[in-house]
Amino acid sequence: GMGGSFLSLLMSKWMAKRGAGVYVIEQPRNRDEQWLLTTVRELAEEAGIGMPEVGIFPSQASNAFATGWNRNNALVAVSAGMLQRFRPEEVRAVMAHEIGHVANGDMVTLTLIQGVVNTFVMFLARIIGHTVDRVVFKNERGYGLGYFAVTMIAQLVLGILASIIVFWFSRWREYRADAAAASLTTNGHMIAALQRLQQEQGLPQDLPGELTAFGISEQLKQGAASLFRSHPPLEDRIRALQTA
Repeated sequence: GMGGSFLSLLMSKWMAKRGAGVYVIEQPRNRDEQWLLTTVRELAEEAGIGMPEVGIFPSQASNAFATGWNRNNALVAVSAGMLQRFRPEEVRAVMAHEIGHVANGDMVTLTLIQGVVNTFVMFLARIIGHTVDRVVFKNERGYGLGYFAVTMIAQLVLGILASIIVFWFSRWREYRADAAAASLTTNGHMIAALQRLQQEQGLPQDLPGELTAFGISEQLKQGAASLFRSHPPLEDRIRALQTA
């Protein structure tokens, strides 16, 4: 369980580039790319991290993400749509939010939590399967069909419950990244960026599933489904910045 999570982390940049179709800026081709590269460099220096790779992915949805196993060897990327429609100070605030994730070590922390959760789910499911197999099915030698059936069901149920913990942490870290962005830019600029995202709420967010938790925004979920949101509601994030 732990090994699988760390393998995903080590491959995260490669997976992100392929999954989102990220174009990494090595030699800026125009003024916008030069501005983006300079902006990220300034933010990274202020946050005290190594210069990350900077990329643009071909999506008209307004989104951005950060990933990578090391705070000094990360990748930050912004959608072409956000770069076109958002004002420069709003894009800067969004990139500061992603730099905040990197500086806070959120990718590594989320991986550790996911790994621990995976391990306990697998372990406890087998304990439950073993107990039911011995007590209910009276199987005293080896493992019968009951053990494997109960273990699979327990692993499914425990996995759903455990994912609530992972999603809770994911929502909490968004508030921290917003606060980091506000300190790297200004409170007003981060609020303006979130309000602009709020205006576009409901539009498709086409980041691949494995990157949803690392984007700045996600699709709105209501009711019990909100327990499985990777991001808090934008209005809550704006309120947190206004009252900070």
